[in-house]
Amino acid sequence: AGNANPYVLLWSYRLEFKYAGCSSGSINPRVVIEMKKALFLFALSLSAAATANETIDYSALGRIRQEGFTNSQVMATMTHLTEKIGPRLSNSPQMAAANEWTKAQLGQWGMGNPRLEAFGPFGRGWQYQSASVEMTSPRQFTLSALPKAWTPGTNGPVSGEAMLLVAKTREDLEKHKGKLKGKVLFISDARDVKPSEKPDFTRYDEEKLKALQTFTIPDAADLKKRREEADKYLKQKELTEYTNKFLAEEGVLATVSLSSWDNGIIRVMGGGSRKAGEAVGVPALVMISEHYNQVLRALERKETVSLRLDIKAQFTSDKDEMGYNTLAEIPGSSRKNELVMIGAHLDSWHSGTGASDNAAGVAVMMEAMRILKAIGVKPKRTVRIALWSGEEQGLVGSSEYVKQHFAELPEPADPMLKGLPRSLQENPLPPVLKAGHKNVSAYFNYDNGGGKVRGIYAQENLAAAEIFRQWIAPMQDMGVSIVTNRNTGSTDHVSFDRVGIPGFQFVQDNLDYFTHLHHTHLDGLDHVQADDLKQSAVVVASMVYLAAMRDDMLPRKPLSP
Repeated sequence: AGNANPYVLLWSYRLEFKYAGCSSGSINPRVVIEMKKALFLFALSLSAAATANETIDYSALGRIRQEGFTNSQVMATMTHLTEKIGPRLSNSPQMAAANEWTKAQLGQWGMGNPRLEAFGPFGRGWQYQSASVEMTSPRQFTLSALPKAWTPGTNGPVSGEAMLLVAKTREDLEKHKGKLKGKVLFISDARDVKPSEKPDFTRYDEEKLKALQTFTIPDAADLKKRREEADKYLKQKELTEYTNKFLAEEGVLATVSLSSWDNGIIRVMGGGSRKAGEAVGVPALVMISEHYNQVLRALERKETVSLRLDIKAQFTSDKDEMGYNTLAEIPGSSRKNELVMIGAHLDSWHSGTGASDNAAGVAVMMEAMRILKAIGVKPKRTVRIALWSGEEQGLVGSSEYVKQHFAELPEPADPMLKGLPRSLQENPLPPVLKAGHKNVSAYFNYDNGGGKVRGIYAQENLAAAEIFRQWIAPMQDMGVSIVTNRNTGSTDHVSFDRVGIPGFQFVQDNLDYFTHLHHTHLDGLDHVQADDLKQSAVVVASMVYLAAMRDDMLPRKPLSP
């Protein structure tokens, strides 16, 4: 290797390993794969050898534990966010209240410059008060359903007949033109309710943690899948816009969709449109499968199914369509212009109270800041917390923040791709960097439910991974045991990672996040594990402290060409 930087060598081999073909002339593809593995492991060993021993301030880590476990405020924060404020749909009145309360609370704890930063325009807010859906014939029966966000209410009780209409194209709709007035359309096919083969509540065991550390080799199928998802999104967006206008013009009373989860769980997100001037369609509901299937079976028997609906919902904030993130910081000392950032999304969906998704993350990150302030540490770097809005609509708040302060992703050349959310756009061009880009050492995110931290995703940043392995060594007794080189996506660290800023998400126990809570009406305080949140806050505060006190900033992956 001579005088070459082992980390650069590692990444050159890593990129070769990721992108090179396996069908070069007459060479056996299996031999090529083994050669790549050997090169990759050799480069990895060079990177590990080049990572100096980290300075660990065990005294400070001990004080973090003492404060976090004996004087924790994390559940008080959780309770206020979920049961005082409630669900926090982006730009709703509840979200505005959450922005103001988190800003004030961080200020009361002594954080510097607590503030709200605007982005957008994001669009209108929306809220609902109640949803009543009753079958009045062939028998009297209360049906369990909730409205999609950004869809209209009924303006009082309305009654109509149920009708099955699963439309996958414009033609499917247009052949019913003139026949839909006063109907309540059931727009999903029935689904058999089957016993779950997975446990309701899970934690990582040693075998699963070990498996998580095995690197998954990317292949061409990943790119193909992303492009298929993008194409599907654009086609569905076009059909949705047409459907919203068509159903309203036809006088349809409401639509009802099938919940994607069984066992009485309503999993509901958005519909209509948050953009002023766009068609929002008709009242749109999501119903539990056990009730939805009953209606469809009655229709199959040629019975007339009469329904009465009363949905109290309305749009808000027509005048101010900007979104807002909450920010505050602990000022640094010798390296105060450099940043270590932590964050979680403050927004939620509307059916539950957004406890696990993601008041848990907000409470953990706020508690980590409180701990560091309470024990009086003087970090070299400024530690900044950001509580994001618009995460549920495609990482909007964090993406806009990164765009304003650190780097801007060029617009795709293809006009069709401009209608995609950033999470589905390919970025063939490098980001345009701003002055602040070079000053961010790392961003740490918390958004996989409320399960305790078991490790961290290094996002293929192998040099950082070696540092993290040393950092978590004193945390083994709290259950923090792994660093995985894998990528994980779908939350706000991606906004940083894709512009070349080290961005990380923690590995967390799943608990019942993906069986009962994720985007459902059950996501409330009763499903939160207090000890898990305390542990998480202590781990985050410890990692952030070590990052803020390190002599050098965390190493970065090279930007894609």
